[in-house]
Amino acid sequence: MATERVTFEGHSGKDLAARLDLPEGPHLGTALFAHCFTCSKDIPAARRIAGRLASMGIAVLRFDFTGLGHSEGEFENTSFTSNVDDLIAAARYLADRDMPAGLLIGHSLGGAAVLRAAGQIDSVKAIVTLGAPFDPEHVTHNFGNALSTIKEDGVAEVNLGGRPFRIRREFVEDVAAENLGPAIGNLKRALLVMHAPRDAIVGLENATQIFTAAKHPKSFVTLDNADHLISDATDAEYAAEVIAAWSARYLDLRPPAPPVGAPEGVVRVSEADPDGFLQDVNSGPMHHTVADEPEAYGGTNRGMSPYGFLAAGLGACTSMTLRMYARRKQIPLTHVSVDVTHDKVHAQDANDGTAPKIDTFKRQIHLEGDLTDEQRQKLLEIADKCPVHKTLESSSHIETCLAPDESSD
Repeated sequence: MATERVTFEGHSGKDLAARLDLPEGPHLGTALFAHCFTCSKDIPAARRIAGRLASMGIAVLRFDFTGLGHSEGEFENTSFTSNVDDLIAAARYLADRDMPAGLLIGHSLGGAAVLRAAGQIDSVKAIVTLGAPFDPEHVTHNFGNALSTIKEDGVAEVNLGGRPFRIRREFVEDVAAENLGPAIGNLKRALLVMHAPRDAIVGLENATQIFTAAKHPKSFVTLDNADHLISDATDAEYAAEVIAAWSARYLDLRPPAPPVGAPEGVVRVSEADPDGFLQDVNSGPMHHTVADEPEAYGGTNRGMSPYGFLAAGLGACTSMTLRMYARRKQIPLTHVSVDVTHDKVHAQDANDGTAPKIDTFKRQIHLEGDLTDEQRQKLLEIADKCPVHKTLESSSHIETCLAPDESSD
């Protein structure tokens, strides 16, 4: 994933700092990410979601709202309305680069902002909220005893996440006057609501209210034990997975024709966790999985190992080959499954253990149906004609056997 550091003009004319995460392959769509209240574009959840979307061909612009992160301006002079205006400015910047935003993603108060802004961004086709409040005034619960001071004196310093922020009366009045219900009911776009039941900052009832106010198509997905900031890498990965799979249904992701010599296109593997071995594996924009190593080998065991994928390829190709043959020859094969194991063993003629090891794949084929012994034997022979088998056989040894005929017991 390549990342551009860019700036664009915000609602007040001040420059807003942003990162534009770009796909390593074809650019198929664009998303705009709005961070949580007093957060920044660089929080782990934003980075992970942006990386996952970029891996499937969707560029992501994540930016700091006015007065936050690396953006110019004074935070104390901002409001919920100004955040919405910053979002619209970000969408305008993307449109000027011929990258119109088709997907809006908002975290916490940023989620409320994307719900409000969506109606003013014509290119948007789908919206995702993460831990978003139904009522933006909900954010004032974080102000504690300072809220009365803000209302009386016009401004007060509030400690949020261990950092001091000056909050003005205008901000409190602005969120108090906001009513998102009509905007949500009139989105006319697909909506995905994601929320953690144990969110201690924005309660789950907010997700219920957002979901109830919205019209179809709409979806709700729980973030289980995630905290409000989705700070755990596993939770962020799960959110990214769901958003990527869900948004592909509503975005027009049309990859270009595959390159010459690669009829199935490019399988791209990119690092998802530089501190471990987790990998994003993408075959075009529609097919994604993850690869990893077992914990015993320093991984986190969140995906199949590379050898697991190799074994899966052999098993899948074997099953498909048998099905095609049975279909063509009208053999009454009702179901087929293939168990594959992998090991490295010494060559057959090496008894002293000094010869180099070779890969051995043991393949056990389960056949179901009213099959004769002759048909079962023929299917066993056909298994060796599997294209992946032939590819591996040039440098690997593959042992194949049939599972016992359970139907004869």
